[in-house]
Amino acid sequence: MPENFFRLDGKVAVVTGGGQGIGEAISRRLAAAGAKVGVFDMNPEAANRVAAAVGGVPMVGDLTKEADLDRVFAEVVGKAGPVDVLVNNAGVASRKGRDVPVWESVREDWEYVMNINVTGLVLCCKAVLPGMIDRKYGRIVNVASIAGKEGNPKMAPYSASKAAVIALTKSLSKELVGKGDICVNSVSPAVIQTPILDQLDQAQIAMMLSKIPLGRTGRPAEVAALVHFLASAECSFTTGFCFDISGGRATY
Repeated sequence: MPENFFRLDGKVAVVTGGGQGIGEAISRRLAAAGAKVGVFDMNPEAANRVAAAVGGVPMVGDLTKEADLDRVFAEVVGKAGPVDVLVNNAGVASRKGRDVPVWESVREDWEYVMNINVTGLVLCCKAVLPGMIDRKYGRIVNVASIAGKEGNPKMAPYSASKAAVIALTKSLSKELVGKGDICVNSVSPAVIQTPILDQLDQAQIAMMLSKIPLGRTGRPAEVAALVHFLASAECSFTTGFCFDISGGRATY
């Protein structure tokens, strides 16, 4: 029946950065489809607020610290069950709002962004993949960015990190071939109206908006709708792909 399309009843989903913005919209969408959602966020208030709203499990920790990951994933498994869906949404645009050309960047700018956007994502994948392989089922959705395809000026660390997310998605999907019904995909949003925009100056935002044919920012709920499909069992013959959600900016 059509009303059953993309249902997630009986599934356990973890959404990183799930306490605000795109992550909150994804948490709410997956919960509405029947999933038990682990809301992973560094901010305890945000994680608890969203988890309470969706009847999920708050997961408070730093995704770059393996001890934190061991603890929070054990908590969600104990309270909800093995993880079927992982949405790697957590990310940062820059370190302390430093949007500068490469020659003015410092090592810390790169390490901060890469550690969260790439290394943290890999560690979260490592936390769930053994279980997915054992059960021969899983869905991983990585939130990349149009910046990872085109490269935004004065956002080199962010652009490079999101390009890495897209390439990692392709590599991981190939490694999982033959290990069951496990699909790994990514999405590349353009500018979405979320608190991450607070890290950018208005000139930077205006530049990015000027490149979007639809002429507006995207909405978190629109990203959540795409992620919902990729997190569902119906997404069974697509893996390793990066889906555009950029208002027409991306053409490949």
